[in-house]
Amino acid sequence: GKIDPYDWFCAWYFRNMGCKMRSMHFVFWCLYFMLLHLFCTAQDEDMRLSCRTAPSDLVFILDGSWSVDDINFEIVKRWLVNITMSFNIGQKFTQVGVVQYSDDPFLHIPLEKHLSSSDLIKAMESIEYMGGNTNTGKAIKFANDKLFALSERGPNGIAKIAVVLTDGKSQDEVLAAAEAARKKGIILFAIGVGSETEEAELRAIANKPSSTYVFSVKDYKAIAKIRAVIRQKLCEETVCPAKIPINSRDEKGFDILLHLNLAKKAKKTQGSFDGSKAYQVTSRVDLSESTRMLFPGGLPPSYVFVATLKYKGSVVMEEWDLWRIQTKDEKPQMAVTLNGLDRTVMFTTTSSTPSGTQTVVFTKPPAKKLFDEKWHQLRLLVTEEDITLYVDDLEIETLALEPPDGIFINGKTQVGKYVSKETTVPFEIQKLRIYCDPEQNNRETACEIPGVVSTRILDVSVLAHSNIFYLLMPYHIKNPGPPGIPGVDGREGHPLYCECVELYLCVCQKGTSGEHGQRGQIGHQGLPGQTGQTGPSGPRGLSGEIGPPGPPGPEGQPGRELSEQHIQQICRDVLRSEIAALLLSSQRSHHRSCEHCYTRVGPPGPPGPPGPHGSRGFPGLSGSNGLQGQRGLPGRPGVPGMKGDPGERGEKGNQGRSQIGDPGLPGPSGPMGPPGVGKPGHPGKPGPPGHNGEEGKRGHPGEPGQPGVCHPSMCYGAMLRRDPFSKGPNY
Repeated sequence: GKIDPYDWFCAWYFRNMGCKMRSMHFVFWCLYFMLLHLFCTAQDEDMRLSCRTAPSDLVFILDGSWSVDDINFEIVKRWLVNITMSFNIGQKFTQVGVVQYSDDPFLHIPLEKHLSSSDLIKAMESIEYMGGNTNTGKAIKFANDKLFALSERGPNGIAKIAVVLTDGKSQDEVLAAAEAARKKGIILFAIGVGSETEEAELRAIANKPSSTYVFSVKDYKAIAKIRAVIRQKLCEETVCPAKIPINSRDEKGFDILLHLNLAKKAKKTQGSFDGSKAYQVTSRVDLSESTRMLFPGGLPPSYVFVATLKYKGSVVMEEWDLWRIQTKDEKPQMAVTLNGLDRTVMFTTTSSTPSGTQTVVFTKPPAKKLFDEKWHQLRLLVTEEDITLYVDDLEIETLALEPPDGIFINGKTQVGKYVSKETTVPFEIQKLRIYCDPEQNNRETACEIPGVVSTRILDVSVLAHSNIFYLLMPYHIKNPGPPGIPGVDGREGHPLYCECVELYLCVCQKGTSGEHGQRGQIGHQGLPGQTGQTGPSGPRGLSGEIGPPGPPGPEGQPGRELSEQHIQQICRDVLRSEIAALLLSSQRSHHRSCEHCYTRVGPPGPPGPPGPHGSRGFPGLSGSNGLQGQRGLPGRPGVPGMKGDPGERGEKGNQGRSQIGDPGLPGPSGPMGPPGVGKPGHPGKPGPPGHNGEEGKRGHPGEPGQPGVCHPSMCYGAMLRRDPFSKGPNY
């Protein structure tokens, strides 16, 4: 460790002088060094520590090529000023250097030159835009050799950070220079501005994972939007040196149970599910530690507090601090308090107000489930503007906060204490952590709590960096389901597979390089063959055996790497299709073994995006005549349809010609009508006299008659009775 000057001096003198105090001059110098050391230590302890006061060497490497132009470079300078104003500038705090590069790098501000904020700001404002080509690799090497390597503070644990800001593709190699800098312990951030930057080059420059160290904005005006994020990331590198291993990646933060050495102080017990480990804390256990040991540089402005715990009995009705940081005089400056009487959660943090602290209370009813004597996860997302409470992955309430101040580290940090007491609360604890990255709130889940089903994707970006990502499920899937529709052409290898792990999580890892892919997609349908002659109907034959698979299709062209957004969408689709099964399985027993998980057949995978078209197939041969099908049964008569609506009235026709046509041919004689019923008509007029008839034959002479009597009256009467139609004598 670090040796104090006065200890070294006294040890040297005692060794050489036999520990004999013969010189008052020597005693004076020993006392002087001791008092100076104590004074400096007390001064440090009385200071509020945070990211602002954390020591670091911070170098900005700025693109000054022609593509930037002078107007945008002025925006960059203002951005630099705003970033550096968040830190105390000085030999004990943050030292800032600035390099501008185009064809060659130029050192504008060395690390040790400006030791006050005002001098540094003036130097930044006086930087002039250069213009030229873009040699980013040369600039990174220059910063490594001429700034970090010559820093007076050297490799003594001080964070060494470089931020590369560029708006175009480099004209030289960047990977070798970046790797050389990382080997010297330099942490590299890469910020790409505009559409001309290449994501692959930014990833080559920056540390891993790229989700933490690579940023992209559309233009220079947009860099102001990431100022707070960059400041948070820079802060994490200085006050959060420790890392918490979480399966595939290491998260910067503080594992409080580990630092308190709880494994040796408390008894191990069954956790929230079979196989999980928890600790049973009793009133005889003192969970206290010096704040200087736990949080030597303070806390970042934003962080995530996570605790998985259970308590029962009389503790449910008590008010106690799950976690608190005290000042030297044992006053709380930060605390998470559970109030059993009101069934509320309180959060206390620092403040710039005269009281030095601020407290908010979560009172929404869902938070009361924390007091039901069961296992629960309490999570707090703390930022400079607000704080959000989550219980078992359910967002409960968000409350506003004033910007917090740093913390005093000369007191104690305690876990599980009654309010205003030093007595320990009996409870069970499984997890107690503080994550410095606020984005961990989106990756953290409560799947260790029985009955909780989370559809959150833990981390997608790690596919490209840590070769692993997680889908939270209450069971495990080992055997893949039926293949989906072929996806887009991809590069060879790295298939995803699932394996059973603890906590009932389905962990999907990238495998090693796979073998050649399956047969390619079927090509376009061939041209129709010539029509064959119709043959006679034959008997129905038996089904034939399946033929052998055809030859593999041509190898596809290398495709572009799936983006994180694409992968995340696929994961969402999988979870959306499986949520019903997840909810059903969450109601079953959680006592499942990995052997059972491995034998479980998975559901079909979601259809992939359409694959590329295959090559055009050869024309097909003439098909054989098909068998004549059996005659179908006559269909049933349909239901009579409803009467249709009357049609529209037609338009009026044109008027016909008025000319009289030629008379038509006489029609056929009509049938004889029935005899009419009539009355005797009036006598007709006398007709004309008829023609003289033929002269009759002479008759036979008659017999002689009797002698007649001739009387004039008889002759007259005979004349009057004559028939008018009879043939009379010719007069």
